[in-house]
Amino acid sequence: MSETMNQKQPTDSLDREGDAAADYIEELLDICDLGGDIDIDVRNERAYVSVSDPEGELSRLAKSDVVNALQELTRLAVQNETGLFSRVILDVAGSRDARQAELTRLVDQAIKRIEDGSSEADLPPMSSYERKLVHDIVAERGFVSESHGEGRGRHTVIARR
Repeated sequence: MSETMNQKQPTDSLDREGDAAADYIEELLDICDLGGDIDIDVRNERAYVSVSDPEGELSRLAKSDVVNALQELTRLAVQNETGLFSRVILDVAGSRDARQAELTRLVDQAIKRIEDGSSEADLPPMSSYERKLVHDIVAERGFVSESHGEGRGRHTVIARR
């Protein structure tokens, strides 16, 4: 990771990042003739763009794999617009909460395998953001976790303390 990526990003830069991401998503929704209300927030040194679904039209876009793909496209669009590396987080119709619940279930199942005698339990590959969420859940449960592997195969391994 480069030195500039480790430095705190100023709030105005994050606001600009969020605005660029929201513009990209709004244009995408317009092209697809889909509705959605877009909110921008800055927290944990990241821009968060949430698309709510008051009309119930975004169910296909709210699937985890689709949201991850849209997030990567949005990051590229933001990077092209701002010239800066983007770590924007995209949420479509509550997809992040649904994924958080799914990750919690995966962690609970892995911990059950450990409690039943396994020395450790591997989770499937996931994004760095999802692995961070998993590490937090694992720590809350009193276990430890590490990321292993490279690229698309990077995954989390859970073990006892």
